[in-house]
Amino acid sequence: MRIALLGGTGDIGRGLALRWAYDTDHEVVIGSRDPERAREKADEYETELDRRGVDAAVAGRENAAAVDGADVVVLAVPAYHLVETVETVAGELDRGTVLVSPAVGMKRDADGVHYNPPAAGSVTRLAADAAPDGVPVVGAFHNLAADRLANLDAALDVDTLVVGDDADAVERVTALAEGIEGLRALSAGPIANAPEVEALTPLLLNVAANNRDHHRVGVRFR
Repeated sequence: MRIALLGGTGDIGRGLALRWAYDTDHEVVIGSRDPERAREKADEYETELDRRGVDAAVAGRENAAAVDGADVVVLAVPAYHLVETVETVAGELDRGTVLVSPAVGMKRDADGVHYNPPAAGSVTRLAADAAPDGVPVVGAFHNLAADRLANLDAALDVDTLVVGDDADAVERVTALAEGIEGLRALSAGPIANAPEVEALTPLLLNVAANNRDHHRVGVRFR
């Protein structure tokens, strides 16, 4: 499977790219608005994997080129860039290509981090509204600690909640998530439930900020 990570030069993009390249044989493509930056990061990820004895090719391309031929496209961009990113690559998306949104709308003040959903109700819904017809959207990977994900020495043992209205797309993303060692995917229902899932992220950030031993906190349902 070919996975394109738009915004793959950022924290969550780095973690997912490294984990999929390390734990699976999926083809990983890093996308960025700046193709040179994408290539630099792809080389950096390859070097990290090679240091660990993993011979994996990671490509770096401009966003639209990264999407071309991808089976799954992860929108690893901030919430405020999401619609623009989808619109930029819309012409390259094939019907049935699955868009995955891990983004969360948040704001920060002196008390901590707070959920700040868009007018659509959730960032996942925002992505679904922006996606071309025939391109399903799934919300996943919202609640993962990016630095823990990118540290290949760190065991995960965490869950990711998956929301989506297209059963086949949810199944595909669930399998993709569970290809990462230590990550379990649990369905949280349709996109209508995305606000409850996304709102967990600022909660976890506040727990991490206020508890010294929980700076890489995650969620595990038992």
